[in-house]
Amino acid sequence: QVPLLESGGGWVQPGGSLRLSCSAPGRAFPGNTMAWFRHPPGKGREFVAAIKRANGGTSYASSLKGRFTISRDRVKNTLDLQMNSLKPEDTAVYYCAATDSRLITSSLASDELYEYWGQGTQVTVSS
Repeated sequence: QVPLLESGGGWVQPGGSLRLSCSAPGRAFPGNTMAWFRHPPGKGREFVAAIKRANGGTSYASSLKGRFTISRDRVKNTLDLQMNSLKPEDTAVYYCAATDSRLITSSLASDELYEYWGQGTQVTVSS
């Protein structure tokens, strides 16, 4: 498996912003579908957002749309997640993921379909 590496996590006050980045050290970023998931404390892993390599189409968890933006940086070879207006309930370990499959929209949130994963980066939102 290709290891992915997240960065950019940390502590931020409510209302603040963070930008997460995910890279594939030493190789091109893998996959035709790329995504971010998160694992809040005491809960199961949640879908955050996904982006399709072919057309750049994006999809978001409905509760996060408008605050979070997923994007690919082709120059830096990274998958990024801009998070604005952060809330305490956004506290979680955030993971980037990718799959060689070209997932349809209804499958983007299914974490079992992604074969490449990072180790996660902690995001803590508190005052």
